[in-house]
Amino acid sequence: MVNIDTVYQRVLAIANKEQRGYITPQEFNLFANQAQMDIFEQYFYDVNQFSRAPGNETEYSDMLDLLNEKIDMFQIRGAIVSASQTLPTNLYRLGGIFVIQSGVTNEAERVNEKDWSYIQNSPLMQPKNNRPIYIPNGNGMVIVIGHNPLTGVPQQITGTGSVTCNYIKKPNTVDWAYVVVNGYAQHNGTTPPTVHFELHESEETNLVLKILQLSGLVMKDVGLYQVAAQEEVKDIQQEKQ
Repeated sequence: MVNIDTVYQRVLAIANKEQRGYITPQEFNLFANQAQMDIFEQYFYDVNQFSRAPGNETEYSDMLDLLNEKIDMFQIRGAIVSASQTLPTNLYRLGGIFVIQSGVTNEAERVNEKDWSYIQNSPLMQPKNNRPIYIPNGNGMVIVIGHNPLTGVPQQITGTGSVTCNYIKKPNTVDWAYVVVNGYAQHNGTTPPTVHFELHESEETNLVLKILQLSGLVMKDVGLYQVAAQEEVKDIQQEKQ
């Protein structure tokens, strides 16, 4: 976790050093959430890149291990899927879907609508209790299909608790909560509650730099944007050498 007030104070100190302008709490919260999602989404592209490169045996500096450690913070395992087969609202990337019947758990295979049309016409490909399938649709729903042993007809699995999923969740929406005292915004962590960054502690500097870039664009300060961008490029080059 990264303390949001620490990031805000660092951003303000750098932005105001040369009287560039004041970043309001509302602006900061918008920039902070954008920066958090930018960093979070980049993890998956970096994993793809570093998985193709040879790693190293150094315990604390293998980039793929470090990235997986950062992503694991958002891993949710065994989440209950509702009876209506609605996926979790904070889902970012879906892992496995699991069907539980008579105490036995089987992983469901993902198929698309086109595949399902072929499966329905092929007796050998019909889903069974030990070989369920699921079909995602455009509404974020998942239909999990098993096999009715009495009629031989595929059926939808129903009932809360009979389907679970593993997934990567999205980071929580951060919020630098504040109260106004003598015309100035002061951090208030309780009412409403402050929501800190969920990213790994090592991302504090990256958050500051990305927020400064966004602030520079809004304030039309090319110098602020360029300085922050140059520092970010330097960090990326060091990571990927």
